[in-house]
Amino acid sequence: MFKLLSAQGRFEVMTRAYFVKFDTPKEISDAAYEALRQAKQTGKIRKGTNETTKAIERGIAKLVIIAEDVEPPEVVAHLPIICDERSVPYVFVPTRASMGPALGIDVGAASACIVESGDAQPLIDQVVTEISKLKVPASA
Repeated sequence: MFKLLSAQGRFEVMTRAYFVKFDTPKEISDAAYEALRQAKQTGKIRKGTNETTKAIERGIAKLVIIAEDVEPPEVVAHLPIICDERSVPYVFVPTRASMGPALGIDVGAASACIVESGDAQPLIDQVVTEISKLKVPASA
C-alpha cells in the first residue's frame, strides 16, 4: 500500500507487520469488534496475549482477534502459528486501541479471544466464513 505525501511529492511505503498473513476488510474487522462486544456481555472472553495463548492451547478459543499495530510485533507473532496448528479461526484488526472499548476496558489490547459466544454466534460464524475465503491455501 502506498501513500502520497503531497507536500514533498514523494511516496511513503506503508507496510504491515510480518505476522499478518492476509488483509482483513473493514467490514470483517467491524464484525469482529462487534462479536467481542456481544460475547463480553452474554458469553466469555479472554483479553491479552497471555490469556489468549492459554485459551488456544487449552482448546477453548472459538475466535481469536489479533491487532496489527502491536509493537514489538513479536508479542503476538506466535498467535497465528498456534491458531493454525490447532485449527482455531483468527482475524486481524487494524488497531489495538479499538479493541479496548470492544472488550470493555480503558486501554488497548494486543489480542483477545472469544471462549463462549453467547449472542455473538451468528457474527462469529460470519467472520469465520469470510476469513476462510480470504486465506490462501498453501500450494503443494
